[in-house]
Amino acid sequence: MTDMKTLAAAAALTAMSLPAQLPSAQPAASPTVALQNALVRAYRTSADALVGVPHGPGVVVWLQASLPDKDVRVLWMDDVASPPALPLNGPIVVVQPLERAAAGATPTPSESRPGDAESAGLSFVPVFENARVSVLRAHMDADAREGLHTHGADIVVVHVSGGDIEDTANGKTVVNHWKPGDVEFEARGSSHSARNVGHPIDVVLVQLKP
Repeated sequence: MTDMKTLAAAAALTAMSLPAQLPSAQPAASPTVALQNALVRAYRTSADALVGVPHGPGVVVWLQASLPDKDVRVLWMDDVASPPALPLNGPIVVVQPLERAAAGATPTPSESRPGDAESAGLSFVPVFENARVSVLRAHMDADAREGLHTHGADIVVVHVSGGDIEDTANGKTVVNHWKPGDVEFEARGSSHSARNVGHPIDVVLVQLKP
């Protein structure tokens, strides 16, 4: 009986001395395609999960604004699949130009750049420009309006904050409910007007160069 008690006590002591098993680390989320056409491809992923993105240059947009200035961080990388240590963590969108737009097209007088159209409550801040893209941050106050305009370049819109935008094109009006990380493509030559029908909105505009 004494031996049984001694063995039981020893087993209990051993169990108490073993370190608790830590939960295994969660694997990084795999990149998902948010947009793809003949000119550009965009992925939603996280800053620690770029391995699944194809090699090539691209724009990286962080979806979490940095405090305290609420600045939206945007970065150009020569190879998004083999990056150095990124300055921030968290969810990102990667925009990769696939090929240059057809050269030689002459803009029509109606084509415009972001900010050219008559508007109220909108602001545009240039971020950077190179041979492939021109990148801007855009902010829409509540009830901001942008008049009818025709895009002079192919533009990828990355929704950072999400929000509700009333869009009018070809005589039809719809309200789009955008979430953070949503991506849309506005083709060169397309025309529309827009109004913010919800809270203030932040987006990043990636203009593809011909």
